[in-house]
Amino acid sequence: MEWRKSSRSDGTSNCVELRQDLAAVRDTKRPGVVLPVSRDAVRELITKISR
Repeated sequence: MEWRKSSRSDGTSNCVELRQDLAAVRDTKRPGVVLPVSRDAVRELITKISR
């Protein structure tokens, strides 16, 4: 599964990545640790932070 970083990432490993299917997030520094989330929760978060 493909992971995506924010386009605002500064090129360091200090960012959170979102799995392409919107079902999990992970810290770039610890890619083996994955936090499963619901797609609805991710959409709601993106909507709230983009306002």
